[in-house]
Amino acid sequence: MSERTETPDAPAARPARRVRTLDLQKAKSEGRRWAMLTSYDQYTAALFERSGVEALLVGDSAANNVYGHETTLPVTVDELIPLARAVSSATSHALVIADLPFGSYEVSAEQAATTAIRFMKEAGVHAVKLEGGVRMADRVRAVVDAGIPVMAHIGFTPQSEHALGGYKVQGRGDAAQQLLLDDARAVAEAGAFAVVLEMVPAELAAEVTRELQIPTVGIGAGSGCDAQVLVWQDMAGLRTGPVPRFVKRYANLDEVLGGAVRAYVDDVASGSFPEPERDFS
Repeated sequence: MSERTETPDAPAARPARRVRTLDLQKAKSEGRRWAMLTSYDQYTAALFERSGVEALLVGDSAANNVYGHETTLPVTVDELIPLARAVSSATSHALVIADLPFGSYEVSAEQAATTAIRFMKEAGVHAVKLEGGVRMADRVRAVVDAGIPVMAHIGFTPQSEHALGGYKVQGRGDAAQQLLLDDARAVAEAGAFAVVLEMVPAELAAEVTRELQIPTVGIGAGSGCDAQVLVWQDMAGLRTGPVPRFVKRYANLDEVLGGAVRAYVDDVASGSFPEPERDFS
């Protein structure tokens, strides 16, 4: 009998089925960390899934990174649903989560559930995310009671940037730390399956992570969280100019794509593209 040849560096085979919220919670109990990225289209969604990203967020950050707004506030449900549909349709393994945009859940628990149902029915996502802790716990509960998994988001919440006085780290000082802990407990008790911690002191984020049974997803919250998330255009260097301190650029897509486009423009101007072998007779 011939011996089986092992390839030590080969990636582990992923299950054919879709990642579930329970899988991410199990990862926490096993001490396994996982990555989340934003995605707004079919090509990045499929690529990120192939590359091992287990959760994809169709974020309201599409306002800045797709629609060209300065903040996340202007983007609407009707603008996000087609993006979310593209991401969920292009994937078969990653858990797809859609942000509930500003103005679509704050009015009442009923409004939150209604909006979340739209994303599930019209976009085919598997969970939704909403911002706020204690003050939004009843919205989390209403959506969970409707049978929809909820990822909460506390710390710095971009939809509340005007109320918070701009982009500022949250949870500094004894009173602020207690408020953040109260927020974390409130959303967990309301049924959230995970919680994003944004721009929170690393030590405080690690404390929250140790206390909660559900996974924490850090963005500017240190390495003590159970998972991490970044906006993909920041991570891959497509966005130029200053980026937040917590962003690590893993590539320079602005340079790569810019070089490709300049080469194409030059070839067209010189007449070297299209070449004769690309012609039809």
